[in-house]
Amino acid sequence: MKKKGIVAHLDSVNEYEREPIPKSKLKGLKSFIGMYAGEHTAGTEFVIGPLFVAHGVTAFDLIVGLMVGNILAVLSWAFLTAPIAVKARMTLYFQLEKICGTSLVKWYNLVNGVMFCFLAGSMIAVSATAIGIPFGLSMPSLSDMLPNSFGWIVAVFVVGALTTVVAMFGYQQVSKFANVAAPWMILIFFAAAIAVLPQLGVNSISEFWGVANEKIWNGIPSEGQSQFSFWHVMFFAWFANMAMHIGMSDLSIFRYAKKWQYGFSSATGMFIGHYFAWIASGILYALFLQQSNNSTEFAPGVVAYNAAGIAGAVCVIIAGWTTANPTIYRAGLALQSIVPKWKTWKVTLITGLVTTIAACFPALVMKLLDFVALYGFLLMPMGAIIFIDYYILKRFGLSDFYAEKAGKKLNWAAASAWIITLIAGLMMNRIMGIEIFFLGLPGWFVAAAIYILVSKIYQSKSSLKTANS
Repeated sequence: MKKKGIVAHLDSVNEYEREPIPKSKLKGLKSFIGMYAGEHTAGTEFVIGPLFVAHGVTAFDLIVGLMVGNILAVLSWAFLTAPIAVKARMTLYFQLEKICGTSLVKWYNLVNGVMFCFLAGSMIAVSATAIGIPFGLSMPSLSDMLPNSFGWIVAVFVVGALTTVVAMFGYQQVSKFANVAAPWMILIFFAAAIAVLPQLGVNSISEFWGVANEKIWNGIPSEGQSQFSFWHVMFFAWFANMAMHIGMSDLSIFRYAKKWQYGFSSATGMFIGHYFAWIASGILYALFLQQSNNSTEFAPGVVAYNAAGIAGAVCVIIAGWTTANPTIYRAGLALQSIVPKWKTWKVTLITGLVTTIAACFPALVMKLLDFVALYGFLLMPMGAIIFIDYYILKRFGLSDFYAEKAGKKLNWAAASAWIITLIAGLMMNRIMGIEIFFLGLPGWFVAAAIYILVSKIYQSKSSLKTANS
């Protein structure tokens, strides 16, 4: 009876996947402040901050690059994503069905769901590095791609199971979890970083900048790592969540917002998390390198434990959860749209299993910067398509929501924009040598231009009367 009760409760969770959010379900600013603070002051911060150190970023390039990049990220959420979200109040996936047609969206949702699984998997792996400390597990190093022990796999599955259970109960539980966990995590982050500064030679505020340049962000990359500049930092900070803002994935989140101005709530995540927490975790990693004689071991749990003891290790565990929870939730929504007859919680359960298996591979953590950039670029073109469809097409005398209105399963204009943008990005990377961190901005304009051009050709060959009826 108890099992049936749980299943009945899960079946009753309604995420309004294929209809606008009713007014009675809209949420206030607090929900978004807590969620963004929790999600972005989380497991990735224990990886990205140290990786900047490993890539030899200078102190100036880090501090200023993060400032500019995070401001641009907040503005992208506030002025691109949130206004469309509160007007349409539909998930990204349902909106894309109306624009692109079900055939194309199934492929997009598959790519989207898999990418979300891998991202959530990297955060489960981060938490597992803390779970494994009391058991003396051998931790991954910067060069590890495959699981290095059976104990590591067990630790990953424990974290993955707990994370999936929370995500299965829907957005409300994800939001509550983030609101409870975020304040405590933030305090641990900053307290640990401040506490270890004397061990690095900082005993007063006036000494910080000199030590930062000499011992933390000294401009010298670790062996086997490329050199990062101001531009790497700025564009990464802006596009670390490119899929969510410019790529419009957070339409699914902000559809619950009462006002579009709630888009600015992303600032809690960008500046508490992607600014101060990246700086704080970089400080902790610099101390770890100093104490370990530049060890190649890369385990966020161990780094935090060395700096803050048990509280640091627990912080890493919770931090991984608060990122993985909403990410698995998003992945579940993406994959649920492929099999709409399935309940979202069942899809989320399967998604959690796939995510946990992926988390067993340390490569997801070691190559996180490159993965995040690739993942954003793969999904970004659809964000450009939504923006153009919502604001621009009618000004050219073209129909929005063309696939729905024309009764087409595939909008070739959208397909062309997505595919050609990805090919153009590959050519810019391979032929022109442009690193993946810098492809998002030109890629957005390529996708927008192609969508407008091909829509004009494609819709002119079809019956626009039918499309607009």
